[in-house]
Amino acid sequence: MSTERVQEFLDVHAPGVRVVHADADTSTVPAAAAALGVEPGQIAKTLALRAGERTLLVVASGDARLDNAKFKARFGSKPRMLPAAETEALTGQPVGGVSPFGHPSPLDVFCDESLRGFDVVYPAAGSPASAVRLTPAHLLELAGATWVDVTR
Repeated sequence: MSTERVQEFLDVHAPGVRVVHADADTSTVPAAAAALGVEPGQIAKTLALRAGERTLLVVASGDARLDNAKFKARFGSKPRMLPAAETEALTGQPVGGVSPFGHPSPLDVFCDESLRGFDVVYPAAGSPASAVRLTPAHLLELAGATWVDVTR
């Protein structure tokens, strides 16, 4: 199960950080915010994207939207969302539950500046009913990510 892989990753890289299992579906930003009792912006959504031939993950604030011009300036191509089946094959996690870490193979991960406006954010943890409570800086570190500015 993908939440187990995420917890195993956390056990090695962030001992003491636990996957939170919600009693409700958290696969959308509004549902996750309601289930966790936080602002929608605190939900750190992970987007599986293609830029030209490159596949990458962008983690952004739940209330932010990709800005095509900024994305193209940074990655050289307009963003294209990966289909659900391709996302799951790449990450080992279903859409609505994609975590920024704990994947079967290393992936390029980028954290959007929109996350920096919060003390704590909640990325998914491998399933549509799980999350992890982290600071944006800790999320960046765990994901091996780089800061980018690709949202509005």
